[in-house]
Amino acid sequence: MAAARVGVVVFPGTNCEYDVVQAVDRLGGQGELLWHGDSSVAGVDAVVLPGGFAHGDYLRPGALARFSPIMDAVAEFARAGGPVVGICNGFQVLCEAGLLPGALQKNGRLKFLCQPVGLEVTSVASVLTGGASVGDRLVIPINHFSGSYTCDADTLRELTEGDRIVLRYVDNPNGSIDDIAGICNEAGNVVGLMPHPERASDLLLGSDDGVVLLRSLLSAAVGASSAA
Repeated sequence: MAAARVGVVVFPGTNCEYDVVQAVDRLGGQGELLWHGDSSVAGVDAVVLPGGFAHGDYLRPGALARFSPIMDAVAEFARAGGPVVGICNGFQVLCEAGLLPGALQKNGRLKFLCQPVGLEVTSVASVLTGGASVGDRLVIPINHFSGSYTCDADTLRELTEGDRIVLRYVDNPNGSIDDIAGICNEAGNVVGLMPHPERASDLLLGSDDGVVLLRSLLSAAVGASSAA
């Protein structure tokens, strides 16, 4: 079986694209860089919007990146059921683009956070958590200033009742509502999370707890490719 092709979108200011590609390649996938100015996702099996500071986070994180030409192709890919994951800045872009609800605001106490955090898997109904088990505890780094997830009461109820909160912080570091660290869309094929699983993909990095999430994505990508 051919390796799953994972397209990693590069925006001006992105800085985690090579980390994602290396982690994907190490786990048997095939990571490929996609430029934000392209109008196609080049037939990949999954798309990752990586961390960084797209367009320097001018206006607000993700506000400019949502208008990049490739985002129309990403939205079309998502509507067709393709796996799409936004990590950190990528989560912010997905929310700005309307592919996920809510928004990411500045951390509580207005502090930039770069540290390992404890996470709990709270749903396996997504392409990123399908290979995990509810209740699994993971240690994965965060690296953000605007990572506090917020939404209105109706949206929070929809996320909760729809089993769409995929990860929660064990000890909330940033003031995120309901301890939310990651959510998915109704179909479970679009996921956004603030922690960086690619930075916890090898014990040399201090933790390999992100592997279960990345393997889940690769499995979902292979499944999506076979279905197509």
